[in-house]
Amino acid sequence: MLTPQTSPPASRSGVVIARPDPREPRAAQWRLWLASARNSLPAIGLLGPATVFFTVLFAIPVALMIRYSFLTQSPDGTITGGLTGAHYARLVNVDLYRHVLFATLRISLFTTLGTAILAYPLAILIARGPAFLGRLLTVLVIAPLLVNVVVRAYGWRVILANGKSGVLNWALAKLGLGSVHLLYTEWAIIIGSVQVFLPMMVLPLSTAIGRIDRAVEDAARTLGASAFEVFRRVTLPLSVPGLGVGCTLVFSLTASSFILPSLLGGDFTKMLGTLVEEQILSVFDWPFGSAIATVMVVIVLAVNIGASAFFERRTRTRAMEAS
Repeated sequence: MLTPQTSPPASRSGVVIARPDPREPRAAQWRLWLASARNSLPAIGLLGPATVFFTVLFAIPVALMIRYSFLTQSPDGTITGGLTGAHYARLVNVDLYRHVLFATLRISLFTTLGTAILAYPLAILIARGPAFLGRLLTVLVIAPLLVNVVVRAYGWRVILANGKSGVLNWALAKLGLGSVHLLYTEWAIIIGSVQVFLPMMVLPLSTAIGRIDRAVEDAARTLGASAFEVFRRVTLPLSVPGLGVGCTLVFSLTASSFILPSLLGGDFTKMLGTLVEEQILSVFDWPFGSAIATVMVVIVLAVNIGASAFFERRTRTRAMEAS
């Protein structure tokens, strides 16, 4: 009796053709995954310290803060395990806390707008001006970062002080223009925040403007565009990535600041940062303070994500229109 041949069939040219193994694709994928994992080990090792640092000093504290914001505090100060959302409702329903929330958003928005207006001329001069002038302006913009923010806040207190003791009011009186009441108002915090956070807007903008091809601006001038039209239709749209980075940095730093609102706003103009400090260190209401801090973090993250998506969409739209 003849038995079927188990040897591999031969092709017409005499070369033996092996029958494909159905398990081969999965085995090949498994070997490829193992090789990729071995190649990724150095990268994972390099990311290890940063991951541990981020987890221990940010992720875990934020998780504990969010947990505390839902806990209940008894009249004697003991924090119990009962979960509640009353702290968030209190922040929204009480007029005082709602006013602080809107004041924080308003001050952060005006600070971002003010820094953008002041930063564009400086950024253009740094990127397009003479080399010596660009280096000088860069030093002048970065130099205030070497001075502690507390010292700068006290300097603004001296300048904006109400009455004849303030430098600004003294100068206005010499000019016969009367006096102004700025200290302990929102405008004092905005003025101080614009000066402190201006480098965070100038540096990204100058980098973005420096990457713009000068031939594009020269072409616009050749076609008869004025300097303002060149800025509005060429420089501004092409510098949107730098503007997005600067806006998110300035808004985030202003919304979460504590020193400037505390020294320039005092007890009359509070922001979320000063409110958190008051609730935790003065009132000892840790759950409510944690709820305020959580809302502040959520606002900053939402603004960053929304601004990044908006500016990225604008950049992609401009790129598609140009192509």
